[in-house]
Amino acid sequence: MANPYDKANELARELKESEEFTKLRDLHNEVNGDEVAKRMLDNFRQVQMELQQKQMQGEQITEEEIQNAQKQFELVQQHEVISKLMEEEQKMSQLVGELNKIITQPLEELYGVDQQQGE
Repeated sequence: MANPYDKANELARELKESEEFTKLRDLHNEVNGDEVAKRMLDNFRQVQMELQQKQMQGEQITEEEIQNAQKQFELVQQHEVISKLMEEEQKMSQLVGELNKIITQPLEELYGVDQQQGE
């Protein structure tokens, strides 16, 4: 019987060698090598993190904060490499989500998660 940790490490190696990961890594390196792009992305992510923290703490987000976040998003979307990076991050997130769903399927079957949601 295979050790789940061995299989998880094998999956990690496969993921690291995948085209999706390679594209993501290359774009990440390109953004980090461009001081202006890196600063833009860091600022955007800082705004995102601050808003998420406020939400998690149950604090109200102001209209001004929403507009600022929207402006930051529009700004980074205009930068070609950052836009591509964010697109690849979304693809990688989707892939990891799908893998997670496959991995947790036995637990969902055991606990009847799908059956409970359908009721």
